[in-house]
Amino acid sequence: MLVAAVGVAGCGGSSSQPHLTQATLILDFTPNAVHAGIYRALAAGYYRDEGIELRVVSPTATTDTLKLIDAGSAQFGLADGSDVANLIANGGEARAVMAIAQRPLGGLIALASEHLQTPADLQGKTVGITGVPSDHAVLDTEVAHAGGEPGKVHVVNVGLNGPQALLAGKIAAFTGFIPDEGVGLKASGHPITAFPLDSYGGPAYPGLVAFTTRKEMSSDPRLVRGFVAATVHGYEDTLADPQRSLRELLRANPTLQPGLTRASLYAYLPLFQARTASGRKVPFGRLQPRNIRALSRWMLKNGLISKRVSAARYGTNRFLPARSRV
Repeated sequence: MLVAAVGVAGCGGSSSQPHLTQATLILDFTPNAVHAGIYRALAAGYYRDEGIELRVVSPTATTDTLKLIDAGSAQFGLADGSDVANLIANGGEARAVMAIAQRPLGGLIALASEHLQTPADLQGKTVGITGVPSDHAVLDTEVAHAGGEPGKVHVVNVGLNGPQALLAGKIAAFTGFIPDEGVGLKASGHPITAFPLDSYGGPAYPGLVAFTTRKEMSSDPRLVRGFVAATVHGYEDTLADPQRSLRELLRANPTLQPGLTRASLYAYLPLFQARTASGRKVPFGRLQPRNIRALSRWMLKNGLISKRVSAARYGTNRFLPARSRV
């Protein structure tokens, strides 16, 4: 089932050493800058140091990761934090074990030439969405927070062609991933105006999390702990030396465009970090319960889930290295 559903994105070496535990990580998308810490950990041998032979694959569709992990077809997956909450709310077995990005990756993206000051300026204009329910929630939240009326915004489904529709003048803005599509537009010579969700009324939830299942946690806690420790190590290296992680990401994925990938990585770096309400730095990977609760409230309010997901059910920090749990 796994082989049929995913394409190989890269792996951590030979599987010939019997003392290593075999494990599979399904990415949220094809390899890109947000995964730099994983490829750093692979290149440095951090997973092997934890006794893990990690195979990294990319899904044929973003929804595949959630389905495959929940079905037990792979041990670990990466997904948007809201997608994991949705799976749990619908009875899934998933549970997050660490945050990769501490804030939402998405929001509204427009060309700077539109001269938009706030999302409320989109009233009377056309906005493109991909078609997933959360796009409507993002758009409505941002426009209403800025004092506008969401009902006055014209909405069209452009699928994954937001940047192309924007450049063609068919839409004034689109819902997309700012460190990816937004950076891509800037890198191609098109200055943008971006409105991140958590800056315009949305919750500061983890935009990308690593997750597994409750069954995996109970049956092989050592594997889960080793995976988390190695991944944290890789991202800590990335924060300390982004250029090295970038080189290793590009070496493992030679089809990536170096300039664009570098720009994207530097847009992601601030999202890998967070601070508490009191200003204390949050160790990499730590899930913040207050942000999970805010995510649950927002999703309930916007009809994305039908019941609350508690922070304890959503995820746990107990597999993080001891220095990261406090």
